[in-house]
Amino acid sequence: MLVALLLSSGGPPATGHRATESRPRAISTGESNVGASGIPAAESGQLPWSLPNPISRLTLLPGPAPNQLVILGGLLPSGSSASGVYTLGTANGRLTWVANLSAPSHDASGVALAGTDILFGGGNASGSVATVQSLPAAAYPATNPTATRPGLTARVTGQLPQLRSDSSSLVMGSTAYVIGGYNGTTGDRSVLAIDLASTSPSTSGMSFRTVATLPVAVRYAGVAALGGKILVFGGLGVSGPDAGKPIASIQEVDPATGKASIVGTLPEPLYGAAAANLGGVVYLAGGMTGASGATGSGLHPVATIWAYDPSTRQVLRAGQLRVPVAHAGAAVIGNRMWLIGGKSTGGTAVAAAQMVEPNRTFGTAGAPGAGSPYFGEKLLVADEGNNRLLLLSDTSRILWTYPSQSAPAPPGGFSADDAFFARHGTMIVTNEETKDVLAEVAYPSGKILWTYGHFGVRGSAPGYLNTPDDAYLLPDGNVVTADIANCRVIVIDPKTDQIVTQIGTTGRCIHDMDKPIALGSPNGDTPLPNGNILVSEINGSYVDEFTPQGKPLWSVHLPISYPSDPQQIGPNRYLIAGYTKPGSLLEFNRQGQVLFRYQPTSGPGMLDHPSLVEMLPNGILMLNDDHNDRMIAIDPATGALVWQYGVTHTPGIAPGMLNEPDGFDILAPGGLTPTHTGTG
Repeated sequence: MLVALLLSSGGPPATGHRATESRPRAISTGESNVGASGIPAAESGQLPWSLPNPISRLTLLPGPAPNQLVILGGLLPSGSSASGVYTLGTANGRLTWVANLSAPSHDASGVALAGTDILFGGGNASGSVATVQSLPAAAYPATNPTATRPGLTARVTGQLPQLRSDSSSLVMGSTAYVIGGYNGTTGDRSVLAIDLASTSPSTSGMSFRTVATLPVAVRYAGVAALGGKILVFGGLGVSGPDAGKPIASIQEVDPATGKASIVGTLPEPLYGAAAANLGGVVYLAGGMTGASGATGSGLHPVATIWAYDPSTRQVLRAGQLRVPVAHAGAAVIGNRMWLIGGKSTGGTAVAAAQMVEPNRTFGTAGAPGAGSPYFGEKLLVADEGNNRLLLLSDTSRILWTYPSQSAPAPPGGFSADDAFFARHGTMIVTNEETKDVLAEVAYPSGKILWTYGHFGVRGSAPGYLNTPDDAYLLPDGNVVTADIANCRVIVIDPKTDQIVTQIGTTGRCIHDMDKPIALGSPNGDTPLPNGNILVSEINGSYVDEFTPQGKPLWSVHLPISYPSDPQQIGPNRYLIAGYTKPGSLLEFNRQGQVLFRYQPTSGPGMLDHPSLVEMLPNGILMLNDDHNDRMIAIDPATGALVWQYGVTHTPGIAPGMLNEPDGFDILAPGGLTPTHTGTG
């Protein structure tokens, strides 16, 4: 059933896609306190699952169970208010109806306190309301209620002093606060503190007191608590020259003294942004900006994530959302903020699920590249469909291309398939699978230093190749490649062009570890730190480890139909891509145990023939998603897509676009290659 129907009337569950198995990060990156090295940048990602249908202006709270959120009400694409209450599993996107509100509502604010979910005011078809609704979260059914068990209905447990929608709420200690809002005519500047001593159905069950008055009346402000004070970021003006316009003021409220003042200014006016204190730093994500005009046509959502430095009252760029949104539901679990739904470009509601968390390995707020999973490094992309190599900065700016006007392609042309840095970043080794040649290209000059094979001519005789893949420079100066259609892995001496080692029997394309050894169309030949070679075989779906002399050490059959380019990521831990649609990422060990699998079958996380995945030093997985025309990075802890270059399933050559990228490499400062340290 459509979520629009579920959210408005209750009913059977809508199940989200289980995108990834639970798996901890390889390296802990949760540090987020402000230190000498500055404020951590924000890691942000879009989950591979989403809601079945779009929704905006919902209230989102942390759920009673771990890794669970609660959705209350919201605005449906039809323009009507929703009345359903749902739990949402962050691990898999499972949406379960658990209750109904006493009346449909959107643009309400809410808090979770002492086991009770409380909704303050909001709006519906009649306008703003003053109703306070409460639900005992511990009573939410663990599974979806049946038709004969209609679930809970929220109780009316109080009335705000006046009508109020578009407000913001938070909790400090045992007190809830309601900040800003709109009564249908004017803005409400009062900051209310709520005594939650009782949640009885009586309308006198709650008492409210005004603890401060905002200097500027605002709707849809982002709010967060820090150091015992309430910070109010931006909002939509409701009076004077700012009426109907996003504003840039930062207001601070001290409930203990009743003092409220303007303490800073945002870099851009915003309303409908989400704010959260994550480990002692306030992050502000998304929101709407621009000149509203008579119809609001100049307004647009943003993807920027800002970090607020309370010591300097500066607002620093910390990263960006994958989907620009305003009016998303926002809630914090642990050190992570979740954003669900919202309104995106063109005012269209979305079903996206996003996350934001501090991550120092993604850089420092205010620095160029903040929010990049390869902060401070460069990314080499083999853009096969465009017959070029690209080098990207951590801001996704193109720094270098090959071929170029100053470094033209060799006779016959250039067709990049894979590319890896060597000799401390001064050389790139490439294989041109469709043209049957290998090359060493000087960086940055683009000069061709060495080639092997005959361009566009396939063969198995000395000097010939047949669909070579994954060429690496070995520490001794030799080059290893998987000669796929010849069913062999060969090591070539560039000084003599002689094959010095061959693993597999030319033309015998089956998996056989007995002498003579045979390989079933090998397409990966990753050199390991110990000098051995890790091989993947397409036919039979095997991964094997060989000594430099070609002696097999172990072999394992994997539960994927087309294994591609295995990588070692730890003691008895290996990573590989499944070159299929939907594609997969697999972590496994030598015993054949699957330790982690990522394989969404729909949505933004679905892969289409990924051919190479590597683990970055911070535990993030970087991969080329070939037929989706994009490079992406995935956090295995959540399954979220935390970075992308290229437009999904849209080939192109303009900046920001790719055409079937098939390989990549990371270049760190000092010419280091962190994903293949022994061969760089």
